[in-house]
Amino acid sequence: MTTTLFSPLRLGNLELLNRIVISPMCQYSAEAGRATDWHRQHWSSYALSGAGLMMIEATGVSPEGRITPGCVGLWDDETEAAFASALAFARQFSDTPFGVQLGHAGRKASTARPWDGGHVAPEAGGWQVVGPSAIPFAEGWQTPLALDENGIEKIIADYAAAAKRALHLGLDTIEIHGAHGYLLSSFLSPLANRREDAWGGSLENRMRLPLAVFDAIRAVCPTDFPIGMRLNGTDWLDGGIVPDEAVAFARALRDHGCDYVDISSGGNGMAKIPVGPAYQLPFASRIKREVGIPVITVGMIRSPLHAEAIIATSAADAVALGRVALNNPRWPWHAAEELGVKLDVVAPYRFGATRQYRPTFGR
Repeated sequence: MTTTLFSPLRLGNLELLNRIVISPMCQYSAEAGRATDWHRQHWSSYALSGAGLMMIEATGVSPEGRITPGCVGLWDDETEAAFASALAFARQFSDTPFGVQLGHAGRKASTARPWDGGHVAPEAGGWQVVGPSAIPFAEGWQTPLALDENGIEKIIADYAAAAKRALHLGLDTIEIHGAHGYLLSSFLSPLANRREDAWGGSLENRMRLPLAVFDAIRAVCPTDFPIGMRLNGTDWLDGGIVPDEAVAFARALRDHGCDYVDISSGGNGMAKIPVGPAYQLPFASRIKREVGIPVITVGMIRSPLHAEAIIATSAADAVALGRVALNNPRWPWHAAEELGVKLDVVAPYRFGATRQYRPTFGR
C-alpha cells in the first residue's frame, strides 16, 4: 500500500522518516527543573516508538517560566546537564530525532502538579507570575505582574539563552510554545493583553513579543536549523484569538523564517471546547492552505486511517499524538501494520512483531 503518513517530511535541515510526531506532553516529574529517571524512561520509550519526531515537553526558559515546580527547565548548567544525561540515555536506543518545546507559562505559572491541584503561593515554594497585563487567568488565580520593558527584554533573552543550550545538547528542532494561554499566547490574546503600548492593542502589536522571541532564537541558530511554533487557531471565546488572526500570525512567522507551525487552541480562558476527533484540524488546514507553511495538526487523532487521510488530502503535513501515544507508545508500529507499511522495530523487539516490520529506522 502506498501511504502518505509514512512518507518523509523535511523541516529545515531535518528530514523526518514519517509524518508522526509525539506531541510535547508535560510530565511534572522534574526536580528543581532538572530531568530525572522518569524522563529517561519516558523519552526512551518514544525513541523506540517508530515516530518521525519525538518532541520533549514544555521546557521552562527560566525558573519562573515553569508551569509547575515539577516542570523541566533549561536555564543553567545544572538543568542542561540533567537534560543531557536523560537525552543521552534515550538516544542510545535509536536514531529518532528529538526536539524540545521551549516555553514560559506566564500568568498560568506557579500552579501545582495536576494530581495535587490548586496553586503554589510564593511563600510555599511558588513565585510571582507575570503577564502582559495584571489580569488573572481565572477567579482565584494569582494576579500577574504586568511586564515592563526590562521584564520583556529578559524574557526574550531567556528564550535565546535556552535555545543556545538546546543547540549545545544536539537537539534536532526547537518548537516555541505560543499556545494554550501561556506567556506568548497571552500576549497574542486580547483576553489577557490590555496593554496600550507597543506590546498591545492592534494585532501587529500583540504579535510583537512572540515574533521578537522567534527572531532572537532564529539569530542564535544555524540558518537551516528548523524552528517552529505552536499557536492557537482560536481561543474558543468571544474577544479572544480568532482564526483570521491565527492565519495572520502564521503568515508573519513564515515571513520571519519559521519552518513549521503546530496548531492547537484554547487556554486563554475557561472555554467550552467542542472536543472530538481532529477537532483542531480546520484551523490547521486553513493555515496550510492560505499561508503555505508546513503545518502539524494535533487533537484526538486516534485512528491510523484517519491520520493517513489527513496527510493524503493535504489537510496537514504531520499529525501530533498526545493522549493516544500515552495509552499506546507503539502506536506507529500498529499504524504501519494497519496501513500495510514495512517498518522496522529495534532488533530485540523484532521477534514480538509481525512480519510487516522491516529495517528502515533504529539500530
